[in-house]
Amino acid sequence: MSRLELIPKYPREKQIMLNVNGDEAIAYAVKQSYVDVVAAYPITPQTIIVEKFSEFVANGEVHTEFVAVESEHSAMSACVGAAAAGARAFTATSAQGLALMVEILYIASGLRLPMVLAVVNRALSAPINIHNDHADAYLMRDAGWVMLFAENVQEAYDTTIQAFKISEHPEVQLPVSVHIDGFFLSHTLENIHVLPDQAVYEFLGGPRKLAKVKVDYYDEEVDYALDPARPLSMGNLALYDYYFEMKIPQLKAMEKAVEVIKQVNEEWYQLTGRKYGNGLVDPYMVEDADIVIVAMGSSTGTIRSVVKKYREKGVKIGVLRIRSFRPFPHKDVRELLKDAKLVAVMDKAIGPGQYGALYLDIAATLYHEKNRPVLIDYVYGLGGRDLSPSMIEEMINQLLKDLERGYVPEEERFRFIGVRA
Repeated sequence: MSRLELIPKYPREKQIMLNVNGDEAIAYAVKQSYVDVVAAYPITPQTIIVEKFSEFVANGEVHTEFVAVESEHSAMSACVGAAAAGARAFTATSAQGLALMVEILYIASGLRLPMVLAVVNRALSAPINIHNDHADAYLMRDAGWVMLFAENVQEAYDTTIQAFKISEHPEVQLPVSVHIDGFFLSHTLENIHVLPDQAVYEFLGGPRKLAKVKVDYYDEEVDYALDPARPLSMGNLALYDYYFEMKIPQLKAMEKAVEVIKQVNEEWYQLTGRKYGNGLVDPYMVEDADIVIVAMGSSTGTIRSVVKKYREKGVKIGVLRIRSFRPFPHKDVRELLKDAKLVAVMDKAIGPGQYGALYLDIAATLYHEKNRPVLIDYVYGLGGRDLSPSMIEEMINQLLKDLERGYVPEEERFRFIGVRA
């Protein structure tokens, strides 16, 4: 690649600066993505997304069909219908709303329908809580969706636009969810840089382009969309004689999404000058680290700032941010953690009776490695509880003691941060 190619097409001075919160940033990205259908149902802390987008519709800034539905289940159903008809579709939700959507999430991915869902992560009831953790996200980890986690408001904007391109890629054709931490990002103002509308249009290649499928009844490939002129069926009954074979293409599409996410991340970098690791993972000072902290979402920024201070003291410690929770970046995680001695995985949710979901993925990824590091699962931030720098310092000091003694008893490999005794 030449030096000229490394210069972004739209450097910062050619971009527009906005002061917006995370929800508004996502709404603005959707506005620029020429979405045909937005299905809307309010739930805190997501409501601002669809509320803001409704303003764009009312002001005539977009020509989107805005469908106010009666539930989150209906919102995802409307997106399925719209995407099946060939439209570019979007909706957003949180917590119990995502729980109500789960049935249709599996249908959206099973039908191989591109669309984007913004999830403003919030704790699940009961007790009722409107603040952030990742319990709702873990509901959909096996639903066949690509799942991308943003660290800040700028990344929320960038990732939403990228999500449409990833979802509609000919080798993917899967729905994509973009995750931001409730209130920490959704309601926090940040200066971000956005592209001109035309640049986003060109990046996405214009309106959604339909995939082609071979149908025995026709002599040629046809658009994969519901069209009275070329009838086809979606979501047919498939029992044990076909069901298994129909699930394998989903698996292969998710595998192909790994390279597509990296490719789109690189294309975005060449366009804007912004990239997020390789698109799948975003490492910080991991190469020579004895201790690596693994995390997702907005907490990573706080963790990184504390780790930087310990690095300045000569402590070999790093941070590995997981950006793509699905597909899980097994290869990158193995490579980046191969020389670590101790890995602390931070789960912002808890599954009673087991370790956290992120910890289990990291453990499964490293299980067959000959010299795998010791793993510790830290649960933190449930119900929106703050993760302060002092809490991270306390965690790191404990990890340094673990490293010095050379082992961690099994009963000490599941820990909590910030819970009252």
